[in-house]
Amino acid sequence: MASKKTTLTAQARAKAGKGAARATRREGFVPAVIYGGKEAPVTISLEARALKKELEHKSAFFTHLCDLTVDGKTHLVLPREIQFNPVNDRPEHVDFLRVTNKTIIRVAVPVHVTNEKDCPGLTKGGVLNIVHHEVEVSCPATDIPEEFIVDLKGLEMGDSVHLSDIKLPASAKPTHTEDMTLVTVAAPTVVAEPEPAAEGDAAAEGEGEDKPADAEEKKAEDK
Repeated sequence: MASKKTTLTAQARAKAGKGAARATRREGFVPAVIYGGKEAPVTISLEARALKKELEHKSAFFTHLCDLTVDGKTHLVLPREIQFNPVNDRPEHVDFLRVTNKTIIRVAVPVHVTNEKDCPGLTKGGVLNIVHHEVEVSCPATDIPEEFIVDLKGLEMGDSVHLSDIKLPASAKPTHTEDMTLVTVAAPTVVAEPEPAAEGDAAAEGEGEDKPADAEEKKAEDK
């Protein structure tokens, strides 16, 4: 299933640079740029609240196409990079790539699991280990998979699911050459606690420790 499409509205920014970007943020907007498609870059500003809503599912933000309308003109874009403030984690800048149905891109698609209740390995106390939360693929920008599903039904402890075990769309080609492990069902790790020493053993150890001292005292008395 291809990923969903979102919509955003922005306004063009006449000025670029750090000073202009700071002024844009003070007004409640986030500076951004649209580039690519053999057209000149367009500097824009997005309403911070609208962008924050789209970022509620951050992983999906980068796989969803967006109809981005700027002053009445709509651009088909894909978010490629977003910068966050290191202190408050607020978005500070976004890069959007212009795309068409002929644009081939590399994109990381999220991996999700299903049927955990039907997994014998988990119901018996096993531990689910998601080795890779994303799989990078090369595909048309207009046909990005929404997600890759790993079915856990019937998996026992010690079983694993590899990339070759899941069905990928014909248009999506993995960028990894190896058959990477996506998920494993591992046995629970048990840490054995050391057993306390028996009273008899402790007494024996104590007697052994006293002997050298007693021997030295006896030698002193003999002298």
